[in-house]
Amino acid sequence: MSPFQMVDGSAFTPPTPLCTCLRRYISLPPTHSSSTPASYTKLRGEEAESDRSIECSTAAARSKMVDMNDVLLVVSAAVLAAMWWRRCSRTGGADGLPPGPPGWPVVGNLFQVILQRRPFMYVVRDLREKYGPIFTMRMGQRTLIVVTDADLIHDALVKQGAAFASRPEDSPTRLLFSVGKCTVNSAPYGPLWRALRRNFVAEIVSPPRVKGFSWIREWAVGSHLRRLRAEFAATGAVRMMANCRLSICSILICICFGAKIPDELIREIEEVLKDVMMMTMPKLPDFLPLLTPLFTKQLAAARELRRRQLGCLAPLVRARREFIRGGGERNADGNTVVGGVEMVSAPGEAYVDSLFDLEPPGRGKRLGEDELVTLCSEVMSAGTDTSATALEWAMMHLVLDAGVQDKLYGEVVSKVGTTARITEADVEAMPYLQAVVKETFRRHPPSHFVLSHAATRDTELGGYRVPADASVEFYTAWVTENPATWPDPEAWRPERFLEGGEGFDTDITATRALRMMPFGAGRRICPAATLGVLHIQLMLANMVREFRWVPPAGEGPPDPTETFAFTVVMKNPLRAALVERRVGGELATGGGGGAAASA
Repeated sequence: MSPFQMVDGSAFTPPTPLCTCLRRYISLPPTHSSSTPASYTKLRGEEAESDRSIECSTAAARSKMVDMNDVLLVVSAAVLAAMWWRRCSRTGGADGLPPGPPGWPVVGNLFQVILQRRPFMYVVRDLREKYGPIFTMRMGQRTLIVVTDADLIHDALVKQGAAFASRPEDSPTRLLFSVGKCTVNSAPYGPLWRALRRNFVAEIVSPPRVKGFSWIREWAVGSHLRRLRAEFAATGAVRMMANCRLSICSILICICFGAKIPDELIREIEEVLKDVMMMTMPKLPDFLPLLTPLFTKQLAAARELRRRQLGCLAPLVRARREFIRGGGERNADGNTVVGGVEMVSAPGEAYVDSLFDLEPPGRGKRLGEDELVTLCSEVMSAGTDTSATALEWAMMHLVLDAGVQDKLYGEVVSKVGTTARITEADVEAMPYLQAVVKETFRRHPPSHFVLSHAATRDTELGGYRVPADASVEFYTAWVTENPATWPDPEAWRPERFLEGGEGFDTDITATRALRMMPFGAGRRICPAATLGVLHIQLMLANMVREFRWVPPAGEGPPDPTETFAFTVVMKNPLRAALVERRVGGELATGGGGGAAASA
């Protein structure tokens, strides 16, 4: 295409310069009669020539002025555009906010993060090096204040706990699964959150309740050991994550609904809850709500998943309600069966029992079936993922380090012997077991971030302003990676938590000081932290006492590479072989089954 041809093929005529137009205009011959004397004509011609010269000089000057005005206009427009860009893209350092990377208009740093195609935690690590321990990011329409320093995190969550205790606005997808923020984790700081949390603590993690649930843990651990034996006998290896998830989830289902259900249904529930957690992870419309109409398929998939969730759990809610009303029939074990569901807890002993008559502030009525399913899902999801992930990482290190495994086995046997049931009181008297669990949480925290927080009002942190509408993200991985706090932080060494070690007096709730925070800190700390740790300790002690753990035949050592699946998990799930520690493989709880492995 010629440079002087239009897109439609027509010829393009370059604009005539202003000076040429003026020149043509002033050179037009004057009108005069044929009787004009020749001398006058000559004189007039000389005057005209002089006029033309003057006019052309004037026109040239005007042309230069016009050209200069055009230049000034372009420069002014460029300056204004730059100022607008800077104002729109300015991330931090303005209005007292922490500093941060410059972004693009409207989208801020959102696409800069997306285009890097790597986990957000690695982006945060790089930005921390450049902007310091607290910085600002503009993610679409959301302002993120990212905090990475232990002292600043402790200041925000513990010292200024009430000011940072709320949650940011949720996306339509998360609101669907939380039924309008009707969960302990998602409720904004206020009366609803207090009512839900108070009920949770009283019904699940109060000392009388924890003691009352001991039979559930004993039953679940016995079933867990039998499954491990059977799977190893059939395949020559056991899948650690899958088996631990199933066992922990069975405990929490029984706590929530007072019911024992088949393993197949537990697996179905566990799979649905895992899908829900992945569905509610942050996505593009969360940061740019104006794009929501473009993601109708995603919202439709969320609604379908919600129907699956209700389909799995609503029958348990209905069966429990009918059981409390006196319905059902006795089975051979003396337990009541309602709608095919075996009830094993007396009325009033299941978590859902306490929710039937609860009227939390702000809801205007008793909780409906949707809310009951959601609140029980919260218990099962959070408890299953955190505990199972920690168990897999701990067992990986025990497979890699036979010396630590033998030392832990020696402590367990010295306290309870080889056959007695391991109780809650027993694990409290096992300092090396506790050190193994703490070091696992330090080296492999469940997540590199805690759940998003929001300030309840405009406040300050580290000398910077934190607006009430900002999302405050606490990057906690650096807390346990900091070599100034933890020498040789990449090493997994339980001895650091024994007397004389640098972590001996570490408080994992971070109340006194923040050196690690696997369960969060402050007012929004996970209320079931102690229960989760108890489940991990009991299962770990039983598994190590029953078996010696080694890599499967023909396979190398486990791969410690991590990946993200709501929690930080092993990229290649742990497979391990079992070596029976006692001839015959009899269970400490009196059960049996499966072929014993040979050394």
